[in-house]
Amino acid sequence: MIHKLHRIAAVSAFLCVVTFFVSTVSAEVFGSKELIILVKSLVVFPGLFILVPCIATAGATGAALSKTKKGRVVDGKKKRMPFIAINGVFVLVPAAMFLNYKAAAGAFDTTFVAIQIIELIVGAVNGALMFLNIRDGKKLTGKKKGG
Repeated sequence: MIHKLHRIAAVSAFLCVVTFFVSTVSAEVFGSKELIILVKSLVVFPGLFILVPCIATAGATGAALSKTKKGRVVDGKKKRMPFIAINGVFVLVPAAMFLNYKAAAGAFDTTFVAIQIIELIVGAVNGALMFLNIRDGKKLTGKKKGG
């Protein structure tokens, strides 16, 4: 049961990050200011209210599962998780809230653009780290050969 919960939480969190990234880039490149405002708003609510519990659940269940496993693959997952958490808590969540505030005010200024670029870079890094953890999780459960 804990394996299934971990898998669902991890994949859901990863899909949230990918959705936020693709939606943001699409709105910025092809959309109007109104679409950007909508995307920034949806990332905060309901987006963060889905993402944060998923990441917390994936982290907690992963920590519980890793108590009975050892090896290079588990060590890799354990090393990535603090970076994912730190990026999320100290960069991505504050950036999402700030960008939502600025977008709602129609303030698409240099600060908005700079924070948006930082959010996209850190979001891409987190997405990549989460992908690696999902890949390694598949190795641990035998759903993917190798490891």
